[in-house]
Amino acid sequence: MNLVRRSHSALPAYRPGSVEDQFGRMVESMFQDFFAPIAEGGAWSGDGAATPRLDVRETDKTYEIQAELPGVDKEDVKVSVDGQRITIEAECRGANERREGETVVYAERTARRFMRSFALPTEIDDGAAQARLENGILQLSLPKKQGTEARRLTIQ
Repeated sequence: MNLVRRSHSALPAYRPGSVEDQFGRMVESMFQDFFAPIAEGGAWSGDGAATPRLDVRETDKTYEIQAELPGVDKEDVKVSVDGQRITIEAECRGANERREGETVVYAERTARRFMRSFALPTEIDDGAAQARLENGILQLSLPKKQGTEARRLTIQ
């Protein structure tokens, strides 16, 4: 059996067919859902957390980073800076919340965890770093630590 991804869309394409073909579509959809995070550039870390996608831009004085964290509240995001190492951890819990008297008919969304750690080429001034979460995009402005200039030694 060959598995072929027909579309990069998160929504499956509508294909009318007979009742007998519904099982085949269900199996195909199951494989697409299982392999989609890897095929679309994401991945899972060893603890089951998804790896958010990043854009990293460098200016003379800062690194500007954007990370996709869909459905995450700012209270559920943790960013740590340790020298050159940046770690982003987040959790999306809202998908599993249920109200009293509510009956769930169908649910595909679940709670998710995100985790990514990476190193930048230079150390970061963590005291001046800024983070903002807007519309599911975490924006980090990480100023480069200003090193002392080399000084000339006098030879005695």
